[in-house]
Amino acid sequence: MNEKENYLTIKENGNHELTIKKSRFITTLIRTSTIEEAEKAIATVSSKYRDATHNTFAYTIGLNDEHVKASDNGEPSGTAGVPELKALQLMKLKNVTAVVTRYFGGIKLGAGGLIRAYSNSVTKAAEALGVVKRVQQQGVKFEVDYNKFDEVQHYLKQQKIFIANIDYGVSVTISIYIDEDKLKELEKDLTNILSGKVQFIFLPKRYNEVVVTQHNYHDQ
Repeated sequence: MNEKENYLTIKENGNHELTIKKSRFITTLIRTSTIEEAEKAIATVSSKYRDATHNTFAYTIGLNDEHVKASDNGEPSGTAGVPELKALQLMKLKNVTAVVTRYFGGIKLGAGGLIRAYSNSVTKAAEALGVVKRVQQQGVKFEVDYNKFDEVQHYLKQQKIFIANIDYGVSVTISIYIDEDKLKELEKDLTNILSGKVQFIFLPKRYNEVVVTQHNYHDQ
């Protein structure tokens, strides 16, 4: 499988707040796969916090960052939007829009302080909301006799293969999703387990999501 088809993104939409030297920084992260979705998300959040001092933003669209944009929204040039974009890129997040809303608390942070504040706001928000790896996988459906079902189910769980559905009829029909580069091994193993009595029906590919933790993040 082409690794570029797999990518990291936020687990869910949401927001996270930090208070830095009495200023409130509210970061809203939204999954967006088009420029239109990103612009709509920015407009919605900016309207929600229309009384804020600044509604800065950054977004990255496409698996190779084909479309990126950043705005300081009145903050000193280069101190808000670009640090937010760099934070998304450092975490390798794709198809995400970040809007960082600031309510000024009366204490100036300086250019360096602002860069750190906006960058950290995005990073902390992503960590709080969670990160997932979206993996494009091939769907496969096959039938097994009841007397072989437990053995097959044990094998699938042992190999950490995602079982999408189990249908109990005259025989058991199992639908799974698996990385394409593991298909040959699956076919070989199941053919052995089922003594050659298995026929595979291929289903459409789809993205499945695997939660990425701090422990395995750097392996992605």
